[in-house]
Amino acid sequence: MLLHIDNDHNRFRQIIKGKIKENLRKYISQGEMVGRKGKDLISIPLPQIDLPRFQFGDNGQGGASQGDGEPGDPLGGDPGDGGAGEAGNQPGQHLREVELTLEELAEILGDELELPNIQPKGKKEIISKKDRYTGISRVGPESLRHFKRTFREALKRQIISGQFTYERPHIVPIREDYRYRSWKTTKLPESNAVIIYMMDVSGSMWDEQKHIVRLETFWIDTWLHYQYKGVATRYLIHDAQAGEVDRDTFFSVRENGGTVISSAYELCAKIMQENYPAEEWNIYAFHFSDGDNWSREDNKLCAEILREKILPKVNLFGYGQVESTYGSGEFIDFLDENITGFDNLVLSYIPDKDSIYDSIKDFLGKGK
Repeated sequence: MLLHIDNDHNRFRQIIKGKIKENLRKYISQGEMVGRKGKDLISIPLPQIDLPRFQFGDNGQGGASQGDGEPGDPLGGDPGDGGAGEAGNQPGQHLREVELTLEELAEILGDELELPNIQPKGKKEIISKKDRYTGISRVGPESLRHFKRTFREALKRQIISGQFTYERPHIVPIREDYRYRSWKTTKLPESNAVIIYMMDVSGSMWDEQKHIVRLETFWIDTWLHYQYKGVATRYLIHDAQAGEVDRDTFFSVRENGGTVISSAYELCAKIMQENYPAEEWNIYAFHFSDGDNWSREDNKLCAEILREKILPKVNLFGYGQVESTYGSGEFIDFLDENITGFDNLVLSYIPDKDSIYDSIKDFLGKGK
């Protein structure tokens, strides 16, 4: 019976995953999942999925399968229910929220976007410790007493000593019969990665642009956490100067100053050099801007920093340009024309929320 229940549950989960996969582009662009993110689970609104079931009801009325009836009689309800052109008083289709783990969500993302798994290049590893029960001991805390093994030892002792009778079986363990689970602590190495997010927060970046960035970073986080067991995240913001902030500030702050992108790239390079050696860490850097920089001279400085300090050390550097009414949008074209020979540089144009789906594939589709 339990096997049938497990099979039905697994089949239902596959149906749910299929529905999510069919509508993944909509979920990504609307951000419904981000708003329902818990610690380890994501709640996803889906149309009601009704499974057939028996239901108690009034069998006294006539009709098909309930006594006398005529061909064409409805199986249930009155013939006039829901007549055309009449106001109804019945509830419509409801949305049911189902929960998936972030790992399940990442699997769906990878399948739908055909994302290749990442081959870590850094040698730095997080060493996590895990206790595993490996045997039985004669000593230990009472919370770990193995009752089955304890009674087995007591039974063996009583049989050998002649104290056990089949007519009146009675097993009484004594102290020397007690057995306890023993454990061994094992060290598990886990690949390590760091994500450095940078965002322009100057006056030309409005809430709509920041919302696009928030949605995109959610999916990048989901995929990279699925690929690596240990992930550190740093958040940098900039207008005419750059600084490091926490996650909440990253998505909420807005400044009125100008834009000097090189300030963010210099800070990113400094953080990498001081904290994340390239030979030990898998480094991912993502910068989001509307493409409006202070001057072409600063564009050239940005290109120099990327070529010499960042691109040789990172797994991937992604530049995502969101569209803004007040931004010039020139920076993405400058990078495209002036930085060549680095396959770990990915440029992505994100004019609106509907473009996030394709942008995620731009960034993660190379498997870096």
